[in-house]
This record gives sequence, C-alpha cells and structure tokens, in this order.
Amino acid sequence: MVFFKSSLLLILFALLGPKETMKPHVVSYIETYKYAAIDEMVRSGMPASVIMAQAIVESNAGLSGLAKASNNHFGIKCKDYWKGSCHYCPDDDRDAKGNLIPSCFRKYDSVIASYADHSDFLMNTATYRFLFAYDRTDYELWAKGLQLCGYASDPTYAEKLIRTIRLYNLHDLDYYTIQYVKPSELTSTGDVGASRE
Repeated sequence: MVFFKSSLLLILFALLGPKETMKPHVVSYIETYKYAAIDEMVRSGMPASVIMAQAIVESNAGLSGLAKASNNHFGIKCKDYWKGSCHYCPDDDRDAKGNLIPSCFRKYDSVIASYADHSDFLMNTATYRFLFAYDRTDYELWAKGLQLCGYASDPTYAEKLIRTIRLYNLHDLDYYTIQYVKPSELTSTGDVGASRE
C-alpha cells in the first residue's frame, strides 16, 4: 500500500509539477534566426519548426562552445568529403582502444552558412532523402524521422525537438511564406501595390 501511495504521488507530481518555461535567450535566438529557418524551409521543403528546434537543441540556442567557436549550430561533423574549415572538440568519437578523441566539426564563416549547409547536408545525404517526401507542416513526423535516421545519438532526440517546437510555438513558422517585394513596388508608406499620388 505504501508503494502504491508513493507511486501515485510521483505520478501526480510529474503531472502537476512545474512546467517548462520559455528561456529569454532562446526567444531572442528565435527572433534573430527565424527567417533563416523559413528561407531554408522554402528552399528545401523541411519544416522551419524542425530546423529551428534542431538549432536550439544542438547549439543551446547559439550558446554552446561549438556554436561560438565555429558558427556550427547543427552539430554537423566534417565527414571525409568536407572541404571547408574544421573545428576539433570532444564529442563521441573514440580511437581503436576506446579512448575519447576530438571530433572534427564543420566550421562556417557565419551562422547563416550553417543553416544553408544543414539543408544541403540533409538533402544530399542518401540516409535523409526520404524525409523530404514528408509534408513540411508535419513536424512530429520529421522529428521522428531524423531520430530514426540517426541524426543524433540521443535516444530522446525526437522528443526534445517536439517539446521545443511546442514550448516556443515554432510550428507557426511552418506556415510562413516569404514574399520578396521590389523596392519600386513599395509606396512611400511601405504599402505594396498602392498607387502613388
């Protein structure tokens, strides 16, 4: 009976316990890079919500050592065909004796270059190609697909992405479209297509 009561209390605490709250540095990161994620969604077909959630999770919203040292916001390793700059730091690579060795990560000139290479990496790697048949608004399927393909070694990777998307309402980004307007089409008030007087 004591075991049952303590189990019930644990379940109630889990359900009624403190909810995860938005972190100001993550909100700021989203505001700074949401259009990069939307641009990549338009270019690739991958949901902007998943792109943004991956960047948040992989780089701690730009605060990780890897992100600061190399502008790598997606944790993409070099691979043998990478021709760009590299940054070495410990991760999960081991030598033949099982000792942890520095992993080679891609290094970018800018955060935006990291976003673009993330899309290119997924689109051009056979393991991930089937994901692009998914609807760009089905963030849950994409998150689970990335985990299934082994994007990260964390067994709760999809859950982390989905939780991040829901907490920060990132799924709203999947419905954005970007309309580029020529400056000549703007009126002095900034309206599109209004006649000038």
